[in-house]
Amino acid sequence: MKFKTLSLNTLSVAALALTLSSNSFAGADCPEAPRDTWIPEAQMQQMILDKGFSIDLFKVDDHCYEIYGKNVAGEKVEVYFDPVNGEIVKQENKD
Repeated sequence: MKFKTLSLNTLSVAALALTLSSNSFAGADCPEAPRDTWIPEAQMQQMILDKGFSIDLFKVDDHCYEIYGKNVAGEKVEVYFDPVNGEIVKQENKD
C-alpha cells in the first residue's frame, strides 16, 4: 500500500484555513463577569431598541447578550453586546 506524505507547509496551510473558517462561525469574545453585575435583560433589550435596533430574537450566548434583528438601516444583523456595559462587542450583517 502506498501512502502520500504531506509536507509541513501543506499541513500548516490546511490548519490555518480551518482556523480561519471556524473563526467566522465563532461567537463574540465577551469578558467573563459575575451575573449580578450584568444589566438586567429587560433593561438591556430597551437599551438595544434605543440604539435603533429591532429585535427578532434575544438570548444569552456564553458571556454575551446576543440579538438577531435589524439595524437602523433595516439590514438583518446578528449583534453581541457586553452584558455589563451594553457596548457592542461584535456585529455581523446577515443580508
